[in-house]
Amino acid sequence: MGVVQELNYYLKSQSTSLPHYVVEQLIMGLVSSIPSLVGVGLRGIAYKAILKSEGLPLIEHHVRLLSPANIRLGKNVYLDSQVYLNALPGGITIGAGTNLMHGTIFHVFNYRDLPQAGIWVGKNCFFGEYTCIRGQGGVHIGDGVYTGTQVQIAAVNHVYTDPDKYIKDQGITAEGITIEDDVWLASNVVVVDGVKIGKGCIVGAGAVVNKSLPPYSVAVGVPAKIVKDRREAAAVKKQVEGQVHFGALEDMRPK
Repeated sequence: MGVVQELNYYLKSQSTSLPHYVVEQLIMGLVSSIPSLVGVGLRGIAYKAILKSEGLPLIEHHVRLLSPANIRLGKNVYLDSQVYLNALPGGITIGAGTNLMHGTIFHVFNYRDLPQAGIWVGKNCFFGEYTCIRGQGGVHIGDGVYTGTQVQIAAVNHVYTDPDKYIKDQGITAEGITIEDDVWLASNVVVVDGVKIGKGCIVGAGAVVNKSLPPYSVAVGVPAKIVKDRREAAAVKKQVEGQVHFGALEDMRPK
């Protein structure tokens, strides 16, 4: 591969076009590292020129954006420091009121030109620190989905059937992942390609979800197995016996 081809490949991995790349790098270079409320305000104003946002986005310092022209943010979306969004080329859509905490990665980078690639997230979701979503096969997440820290959601898998070839040379499969509304994935959960997690499910810490879960399942283990249904009377009774706390944050947020 010659120098020109290398540069073209690099540009394709960074932006949607050379003019976009120049403008994006200029804006991000000027304001991406400014800390505090001042930096959040400046980025909220400046980044509307390079991504699609309803209202001013709330973006902390040192957030990395690749192909920001393919990023769509709803109102009151919050991106904590060290968040990395790679929206090539299918794009990333994040619904209103959703928070991505420190070190979260949404990674589409679809250099194989898969038509279904992309990440779509609903409203009022929360992604804990260092959660990573890979969207080559398409990841669709509903409203009110919460994750703990270091959750992995990967809509891609490697083919390895030929032992005489390097795995990297055997291609991939990418069926996609769907996570419906009101799901809680506890810390270190892994969700593999081809899985659908139904509405209201809870997946315990460290579980590996390699098969679809019906709505309101509680699943734990490696691989994840269903241990109960959230709607069962005994499960509900045990849950509400403990002391329940509500913070002021829910009251402070814009409706």
